[in-house]
Amino acid sequence: MAVTMAARFTSFREFYPYYLGEHRHPVSRRLHVIGTLAMLAIVAAAVAMRAWRLVLPAVVLAYGCAWVGHFVFEKNRPATFRHPLYSLRGDFAMLRDVLLRRTPW
Repeated sequence: MAVTMAARFTSFREFYPYYLGEHRHPVSRRLHVIGTLAMLAIVAAAVAMRAWRLVLPAVVLAYGCAWVGHFVFEKNRPATFRHPLYSLRGDFAMLRDVLLRRTPW
């Protein structure tokens, strides 16, 4: 059964399969993983150096990578627009699953 962007999710557990379905293209997944890892590294460095000016560019970098994946490779609209918190959590869950080899790289 296909789930539309207008779908209402009552839990992250319900949302995550939909999220993974929106990230089927391997280049899109890689862009998400690279963007999320880069963002985490830059934010960690910003905190360590107290260089708060780096936080916003880190977030822009992460979303830029992800959105290129969606618009260029997946040809779909990022879930961030309709489900921002679940989508953010999905980014970290997919990163975890890729690193643990539960989801293909």
